[in-house]
Amino acid sequence: MQVVLFEPEIPPNTGNIARLCVATETPLHLIEPLGFSLEDKYLKRAGLDYWPYLELYVWKNWEEFEKRFPAEKFVLFSKKASRSLYSFKFKGDEFLIFGPETRGLPEWMLNKYPNVLRIPMWGKARSLNLSTAVGICLYEAYRQTKNLI
Repeated sequence: MQVVLFEPEIPPNTGNIARLCVATETPLHLIEPLGFSLEDKYLKRAGLDYWPYLELYVWKNWEEFEKRFPAEKFVLFSKKASRSLYSFKFKGDEFLIFGPETRGLPEWMLNKYPNVLRIPMWGKARSLNLSTAVGICLYEAYRQTKNLI
């Protein structure tokens, strides 16, 4: 399993996701442009002292990332999707792809790839915090593919 943040904007979210990735030994891919510097103090603070343990990859753009990995492994997440996260059968080698906090993944991406999922929500909130969403999705994927105790 690998986590991909497409053009993330908010440093503490990325820092929290980095910490989550360290805790689960999950590689993290960041697709530029980023809305912050990797030296940002809020990013570093949210990731605590775990940064040396993170398997981090930074890509100049989506095209560079996309050329490197098989598209059939891509699983995108959007509140616009009709298919629930809980209806998808993970294999354990997917790239979980999340969009920027203020706008989500672009329509062209949602239309290009077949596996686009949503986290079910029934309350009045428009969306979940990005780091919360990544945590929900990553742990569901691992629940399906690992013997978690």
